[in-house]
Amino acid sequence: MGPVYTDVVDLHLTVRDMVEADLPDLACFYPPIYLDNMPEHLEQARGGAVDHLVVCTQSGMPVAKGAVSYEKKPGYGEIWWLSVRAELRSLGIGSVLIRAAEERIRARGLPWAELAAEPNNPRAQALYERLGYVVYGSEAASWNQQTEDGTVYLYETTVTLLRKATHP
Repeated sequence: MGPVYTDVVDLHLTVRDMVEADLPDLACFYPPIYLDNMPEHLEQARGGAVDHLVVCTQSGMPVAKGAVSYEKKPGYGEIWWLSVRAELRSLGIGSVLIRAAEERIRARGLPWAELAAEPNNPRAQALYERLGYVVYGSEAASWNQQTEDGTVYLYETTVTLLRKATHP
């Protein structure tokens, strides 16, 4: 076995509002059913109901995406649609995205940030808890999923709800 080299890569990341020009770069994150509806979601963002955020490298390439909804529960900003490019996970990019979402919620004067974790994604829940989120309940959830062959089906699950105060 040859020598093992260890080095540190300093990622220069920015977080900004997502724009329609980002959609082709997001195809690796989401199936077509989600991307097809994204222009409608961006219209909601223009109306202030939602913030759609992307984390970008220095070149401007989106490497993570998330959203904050302000309409589901009064007093809460619901963080959802979180995704980091698979090959870049566990580098802290998800933490950058969540902190940016929390800042958006705080800027609106809302006292709580909330997100949900699926039971089949314990790594996500562990991240949320490391960032200070506390489990406070669960609820049934469902959304459309799409298989590789394009078949759309209703995915149903029970998610764990976590929240964090935005003003310590």
